[in-house]
Amino acid sequence: MISLIPIHDDNPTRRAPVVNWALIALNVIVFLLSPVADEVPLVSGPPTRADVCEQLGFFRRWAAIPVELTRNDPIDERIEATPRGCLAVEGDTGKIPVLSALTAMFLHGGWLHLLGNMLFLMIFGNNVEDRLGRFRYLLFYLGCGYVATYVFAFANPNSDETLVGASGAIAGVLGAYLVLYPRARVTSLVPFLLFLPFQLPAWIVLGSWFLLQYAYVSGLAMAEGSNVAYLAHVAGFVAGIVGVIALGGLRDRREPPPPRFGLRSGPRSRGW
Repeated sequence: MISLIPIHDDNPTRRAPVVNWALIALNVIVFLLSPVADEVPLVSGPPTRADVCEQLGFFRRWAAIPVELTRNDPIDERIEATPRGCLAVEGDTGKIPVLSALTAMFLHGGWLHLLGNMLFLMIFGNNVEDRLGRFRYLLFYLGCGYVATYVFAFANPNSDETLVGASGAIAGVLGAYLVLYPRARVTSLVPFLLFLPFQLPAWIVLGSWFLLQYAYVSGLAMAEGSNVAYLAHVAGFVAGIVGVIALGGLRDRREPPPPRFGLRSGPRSRGW
């Protein structure tokens, strides 16, 4: 109830965020090609046993699994559907654990998971790319995702639950944005005020987001029935703060974008 939902930031950029657009497009394309995309909320019926087994097998093959990452040793088993349920069958999957941390960044567990992540990436990623430059931004994004995944894995070294989603990498983007543009105005919906929109500084929007994630990790707040890797969010956010400073983001001050067609400056970032 205390979380804020950002929908737009008043922070123009100098150039088109090509890498950020490409990351969003790749996430969407991979999701549409995955077996999870067939489950549309309020439209499709409940998944069949075969659907569940297919999704489980897909994630076991391509998602990150803590016990695999910490031991650098894949669990060689495939998932098959049987009349009694899903059965794990031994077999060489050819999985490379260190690469699974990369593929997991482009997998999502459902439509809401995907759309929520892409909303945050669309609003905040373009400005971080604008400050770092395209190549450094790509390295930064992937690096934050790796840090978030491995921190969670080593905190849960024996877990065989699958980790999917771009939120660890996107948390890094949020941390960088907070450092670079703390006073940028972010229009956000406030759930406990009937989702009314308010324009707030970025340090409030992103700071409250981080504190909520930390509260879940530390046990100060409860998330009943949640399967969200909050520790990965915290690790990604901290990695983003450290990473953007290490890459020279604070030193790379740019002049405001030039006016376009005599109207307003530069393209603005917008949410969905």
